[in-house]
Amino acid sequence: MAAPIIEADGLGIRFVRNRRRQLRLRELFIHRGGRGALPGQFWPLRDVSFTVEPGETVGVIGRNGTGKSTLLRLIAGVLIPDEGDIRVHGAVAPLLELSAGFSNDLTGRENLHLVGGLHGLSASYLKRHFDDIVEFAGEQVERAIDTSVRHYSSGMKVRLGFAIISHLPHPILLMDEVTAVGDAEFRKKCYATIDRLLGEGRTLVLVSHNEKDLTRFCRRGLYLDAGRLTLDGTIAEALDAYHAAVPR
Repeated sequence: MAAPIIEADGLGIRFVRNRRRQLRLRELFIHRGGRGALPGQFWPLRDVSFTVEPGETVGVIGRNGTGKSTLLRLIAGVLIPDEGDIRVHGAVAPLLELSAGFSNDLTGRENLHLVGGLHGLSASYLKRHFDDIVEFAGEQVERAIDTSVRHYSSGMKVRLGFAIISHLPHPILLMDEVTAVGDAEFRKKCYATIDRLLGEGRTLVLVSHNEKDLTRFCRRGLYLDAGRLTLDGTIAEALDAYHAAVPR
């Protein structure tokens, strides 16, 4: 059996409500070890442990506010856990907030190179694949590629973001409701691209409320309830647990 590509061991992260509140120096000193109770604190995830093997397709299921998107951000390295460890053995293609990293002051062309570079793509790779990425994003983006992104619609930004991230050669795909965005033509293109990437043996961790997407792409399911991993089984078993908790 291959070594896991993702390992979570006792994973937990603590948030504090009303983040604008400035902590006094004394509070920072008292709580710097992480064991004291900060006012308004809560744990969106706690004591979560699992492994993912290379090539597995895993759906993360649960009600709103149960820590699904937080888990993806911990895997992506966007968030740092307060408890436990998360170990990711491979580069990550994060299909999360698809317009994240864009600068409104730059053109689509400049943002393509900026975001691609931030994800480790070389200038030569981006130059070689530039036309393919822009063509994937669609005619609207292609016509506006040298226009400031501040003038793009939200849909155009998502198309360009997906086009860039889907061209990453990284072995791990993280997706958060990506196919819920855009028109039918764009979703069809998304599905075909995801199918192709999974056919190449990529590992997928998907958060979605769309059961068709979950059953289409995923074989395994992680069911989260109140920030705890309460079931790790097949995607059908995880969906059954969700339906039992949320009566139709």
